Amino acid sequence: MTSKPTSAQLVLKITSFILRLLLNILFYTIVVILIVRASKLTYDFSYQIFGQVTASEEPGRDIEIQISKGESTMNVASKLELTKIIVNKYSFYVKAKLQKQNIMPGTYTLNTSMTYDEIFTVITVPSAEETNTAPEGSGSSGKPDIKEDQNSADTGAETTESDVTKDTDAAGDN
Repeated sequence: MTSKPTSAQLVLKITSFILRLLLNILFYTIVVILIVRASKLTYDFSYQIFGQVTASEEPGRDIEIQISKGESTMNVASKLELTKIIVNKYSFYVKAKLQKQNIMPGTYTLNTSMTYDEIFTVITVPSAEETNTAPEGSGSSGKPDIKEDQNSADTGAETTESDVTKDTDAAGDN
């Protein structure tokens, strides 16, 4: 024998159904919001890596940055983000690694309106400060560099001090 549900049981079943339906709607709404936000973050990050993003509009402001010898790419990216030259240190780091950029030590003047590619063209070339700090006359063999003029290069003879003096005097006469 089956008993007829009472009105209290019927109200309980209806309330239970509505509650489960609302919880399901809430759960799926949260999932959709999370997917949309994750997609937006992924798009923005990808655009920072593959697009032409700048920290500010033209003309921007010039900022001098010091990169030390042996400093990691992530440390350089952190400095650039801290000084507001770049938007995101992680996207800069990933772009540097994907393009196999070799960041050189030195002091550089960068602008906040520069793209990542423009920044790489500046900081991957040794600065004048670094090229001038190399010991004078330190060629690849460790011997002093000897400069040759055009005439002595043909004969294989080295330039002497008197040849340099003659060249200097001739240049002064012109």
